[in-house]
Amino acid sequence: MRKGKGRKGTIFNIQRYSIHDGPGIRTTVFLKGCGLRCFWCQNPESQRIKPEIFLNRDNCTSCGRCVTVCPTGASTLSDRSSTIDRSKCIGCGKCAEACPNVARTLVGRYSTVDEIMQEVIRDKKFYENSGGGVTLSGGEPAAQPKFALSIMQSCKEAGLHTALDTCGYASWSSMEKLLEYTDLVLYDIKCMEPRKHYDATGKFNKLILENAKRIARYKPMRVRVPVVPNFNDSPEEVKAIAHFVKAELGSVDIDLLPYNKLGESKYERLDRTLIRLQEKGEENIQILETAVRLEMAKG
Repeated sequence: MRKGKGRKGTIFNIQRYSIHDGPGIRTTVFLKGCGLRCFWCQNPESQRIKPEIFLNRDNCTSCGRCVTVCPTGASTLSDRSSTIDRSKCIGCGKCAEACPNVARTLVGRYSTVDEIMQEVIRDKKFYENSGGGVTLSGGEPAAQPKFALSIMQSCKEAGLHTALDTCGYASWSSMEKLLEYTDLVLYDIKCMEPRKHYDATGKFNKLILENAKRIARYKPMRVRVPVVPNFNDSPEEVKAIAHFVKAELGSVDIDLLPYNKLGESKYERLDRTLIRLQEKGEENIQILETAVRLEMAKG
């Protein structure tokens, strides 16, 4: 066995029969960890590399078992529910195992490349029949560069098509190594204005745009724009992205990804602040798609 197959990393989901993360039927492997802190993130449990605890206070009966088994004193009891000191929690999952009411759930687990491949390879026939494969997503896969690289290498050894779903915020040295084993890149671009990007994600977008230009020179890619209410959901914003794509990346497709509220409940369960957003609906997405199409068609 190649040494990398025993390498461990942190994942939070393996989604089989995925049809939105590249061509054909795919398995998407979600790695934990991301250098961005997008205020609209629909998977906030993906941002930190270590496993974390979802706390559903509605299910808590204050039985105290979590307090008894916690090795760091992170769990305490209040009048109505248990609480977690996130600065002390090490994500060991002992409280989740002890909870009789499923008030606590461990999000994320340590896994070896070999364990992931055992699950991925089960659907190889589906990949072959549909032109599918494996997509590495997150979080940001390059936040665990050696682990992500070992997964991609193993996929190619197994003859699988690979896609990398990335926000682009990673060193070029890490990205370049991953690209050697990547067939398709799904590349997020949020907005073009640097300060606006910083205010929304905690990072400027210079590195992201530079990496996009490098990748476009020698790898097939699709640009994906998460449409965020009152942030980038105007024709002017998406036209600016389309202008960059046409001028700097060439003949690259752009996908607009509508905002949804499926991740909102996760913020309370992670004791994080949620900014509630109200999407404008399908009609606005159609307007934005038209703006992108017209910008890309300009001479």
